[in-house]
Amino acid sequence: MTKRRRAAFLGLDDLFTPTLRGDYPDKQNTMSGELVNMGELSKHVSDGVEYHLPYILGESVELPTICGIQITRFMVVEVAVALLIFILFVPLAIKMRSGKPVRGRFWNLLESFLVFLRNEVIVPSIGKKDADRFTPYLWTLFFFILFCNLAGLIPWFGASPTGALATTAVLAVSAFVVLVGSGMKKFGVVGFWLGQVPKMDLPFVLAIFLKPMLFVIEIVGLFIKHVVLSVRLLANMFAGHLVLAVMLGFIAATADKIALWIGVTFASVLISVALNLLELFVAFLQAYIFTFLAAIFIGMAQHQH
Repeated sequence: MTKRRRAAFLGLDDLFTPTLRGDYPDKQNTMSGELVNMGELSKHVSDGVEYHLPYILGESVELPTICGIQITRFMVVEVAVALLIFILFVPLAIKMRSGKPVRGRFWNLLESFLVFLRNEVIVPSIGKKDADRFTPYLWTLFFFILFCNLAGLIPWFGASPTGALATTAVLAVSAFVVLVGSGMKKFGVVGFWLGQVPKMDLPFVLAIFLKPMLFVIEIVGLFIKHVVLSVRLLANMFAGHLVLAVMLGFIAATADKIALWIGVTFASVLISVALNLLELFVAFLQAYIFTFLAAIFIGMAQHQH
């Protein structure tokens, strides 16, 4: 199997760039006249308009444009995740709505996730009185993020959409809209925004200077919380997948030296398996953290200072 075919089997053939001998002498592979373009690694963990396939199935499949909108990998994954959530939880809701106990290990597993999130995350963060109003949203948020995270671990299915700022930003904006909308509905538009300033018994002269300052700090902090919420998820998912791509990139980089390639491949595969197990844990952890923080922020809006 040639160097390019060994890399293509892993879907990493685009890491190689044909060169003329003499170009980039510090990096040139004199045996094959090809460079390992490590800059291409980011394309395997970011969005794109084509799917890279295993070598035996062809190089790639380009996604179509529908009604003037270019379909991307992340769009496909997100739609698949939304359909999966619908397929899993609508039947579960119907079973629970009938009043009969849910039977079956799989359905009990899903139910245990829902009960844990409600009783251990949502109710303590928001309060028993208001928790049920926000439970469906936070359930949906958790499982959407979780399934998007896990999708990035499926070979050739595409990287995780939560490794893109566009996805995490929209999720953070949705949490911000729920927070602000529910807060203004409960306290009124003026009451909600003024309620961001803690109630303090201050002398009038001191309050004139201090309260506007605190108001600005609280409003800026409210926006920063959701920006950090977005960036935290993005950084964790993108970094994990990029490290995995780098590990596989070592295999492609040594593909012209068969003895070295065998040793590097063995080590890289073992490391990649360990990293995948870590990524599996991180997928659940990041979905939990995002949902937990969103619940805390909503709870803060429902219970002002």
